[in-house]
Amino acid sequence: MAIRLEKGQRINLEKESGTKLTNFCVGCNWGAIVEKRFFGLSTHVVDVDLDLSCMMFDAAGNVVDHIWSPLYNFRGKLPQGKLDSNDHALHHTGDDIHGDQNGDDGLDNEIITVDLNRVSLNVNSIVFFLNIYNNNEYSGDFSGIPYASIRMFEGTPDKAPKQIFAQYDVATKTECVGKRALIMGKLYRHNGNWKFAAIGDAFEDRVIVQTIARVARDYSK
Repeated sequence: MAIRLEKGQRINLEKESGTKLTNFCVGCNWGAIVEKRFFGLSTHVVDVDLDLSCMMFDAAGNVVDHIWSPLYNFRGKLPQGKLDSNDHALHHTGDDIHGDQNGDDGLDNEIITVDLNRVSLNVNSIVFFLNIYNNNEYSGDFSGIPYASIRMFEGTPDKAPKQIFAQYDVATKTECVGKRALIMGKLYRHNGNWKFAAIGDAFEDRVIVQTIARVARDYSK
C-alpha cells in the first residue's frame, strides 16, 4: 500500500519485501480544467501546464546539477533547462503543457526517472519541486487543478505503475490553496543510504526563477 506522504515525513527507501528502492519514477499527474459555459449547456477545456523539476546539491549545499524544462528561456541568467542529469542517473520525460484532456488516464503527465546506483558520488541531495507555468489560460492555484498529485513508483513512464511507493496529493492539501509552487521533497544520503524527506512547502511564486532561487537558498542542505 502506498505511503500517503505528509509534510515533514521522512521515509526509508525500502520496499515491503525489505529490499532497497533504487530504480523508480517521480511523477506528477493532473487534469485539464473543464469549464461550464452558457448556463451549463456547453463546456470549455482549459489547458493546465505544471512543470516538475529538480536540483542536485553536494554536501556543502552547492548546486551540482539540475533538471527543468528546456522551454524556459532565462536569457543567460540561469542555466538552460535540460532533460537529463550529467551522470544520466535522472531523466525527465518532457514538458506536458495540457494535462489530461479526458479525465485521469492512469499515467503521470511529467516524470523524472531515478537510478540511485548511477548518481554521482558528489551529489548529496536531490530536491524535487513543482510550478504552475504562467503562459496559459489558467491563472489559478494548485487547489483548482483536478487530481494534482506527485508520487514515487516502480515501473516505466509509459505504463501504469507496478507499485506506488509514496504519494503526495497536492490538490487536497490546505497548504497548497492560493499557491503556485511546491517544494515536494528531498532525496538525501544518510550513513551511506538514500532516504526521502517529504517537505511539502508551498509558495505563491509566480515564476520558476523565484522557486529555483528559493530551493538553492533554503533547501540545499
